[in-house]
Amino acid sequence: SNAALETLAIIAYNQPITRVGIEDIRGVGCDAMIRKLIAKALIKEVGREDSPGMPILYGVTDEFMDTFGLTSLDELPDLADIVEIDEQKDIFETRYHENIEDENESH
Repeated sequence: SNAALETLAIIAYNQPITRVGIEDIRGVGCDAMIRKLIAKALIKEVGREDSPGMPILYGVTDEFMDTFGLTSLDELPDLADIVEIDEQKDIFETRYHENIEDENESH
């Protein structure tokens, strides 16, 4: 699912990261998603943060690396490139949608 991929990406790019850290980035709760990703062996507990409550830190597993064909996290795409592609996609979709609306209005 998109939520699973988003959560995996957040963990991969920000590990080690706490559940609260993931939720701060996603903007929604992620307890169930974390449980599912652990059950699929794509993420694991990698330690505890030295802060009140000692929250669990999560990171990706070797299974994650194998699944996505990675030998190192350095092989992940640069986030700046992803943001630029996403912005270009938004611009394209906006322009394309406007052109379709214009054509529909003229018929």
